[in-house]
Amino acid sequence: MNRYQYTKKDKNNRYINTNLPNVDNKKSDNDIYIITKYGDTFQGFAYKYYNDVSLWWIIAKFNKISADSQFIEIGTQIIIPYNYKKIISDLKNNNS
Repeated sequence: MNRYQYTKKDKNNRYINTNLPNVDNKKSDNDIYIITKYGDTFQGFAYKYYNDVSLWWIIAKFNKISADSQFIEIGTQIIIPYNYKKIISDLKNNNS
């Protein structure tokens, strides 16, 4: 997924904020639970589980963790949502 695929541009051809959809953090039996260790990042998890680093924000929003930093505190329980394709679909619908 192109990082800027759903990011609109202003009249000066500069990117403006993408309206990311709210992520329903309703848990599923198929979600993956992880306790973070040194060096874990949202981008790393997105690549490992979704094969796409640009989907890091799904994991951050699902866990209600600020994505100001890509690094996650060691020992934090992170849930990797299984239903990420619905979240992407919502993004496409909200930005079309």
